[in-house]
Amino acid sequence: MANFYIQQSININLLRVDAVSNSSVLQIGSSGIIKPASYLYNTGGYTAPAPEPGEPNGGDDPPIAPVVPLQSPTAS
Repeated sequence: MANFYIQQSININLLRVDAVSNSSVLQIGSSGIIKPASYLYNTGGYTAPAPEPGEPNGGDDPPIAPVVPLQSPTAS
């Protein structure tokens, strides 16, 4: 197995994530090993499927995407 040494600088001005599902990984930059894992639990004791979703915001307004503010980079 080879060793890799990576030096990186990443600047992100805006990051928009439209959806996150089970076992999703959002990776920015390099990483070692990411082992996937998914654990599903029925903590509510549900016995039937969930109802179908309706229109976002009652169908009147366009859907609102969540915005996550990012901090400006600082000099080390």
